[in-house]
Amino acid sequence: MQVEMLEQISSKDAEAILKLLPERIRIAIIARAKEIDYPIEATLEMAIASFLDTEAISFTDCKPNRGY
Repeated sequence: MQVEMLEQISSKDAEAILKLLPERIRIAIIARAKEIDYPIEATLEMAIASFLDTEAISFTDCKPNRGY
């Protein structure tokens, strides 16, 4: 099986991820996407990036080993 590396989460993958999340987290991510008027996939990326690196605003900016 060959895996294609993408720079962004696709909308199809974002929907699959949302289905696997606990309801309260799914609702919060959807609400945040609406609040900031961003696509759900971008909002998911930012949520994950901010977990890995609190100074990141996107995966492009994410450097999880900074400071170690």
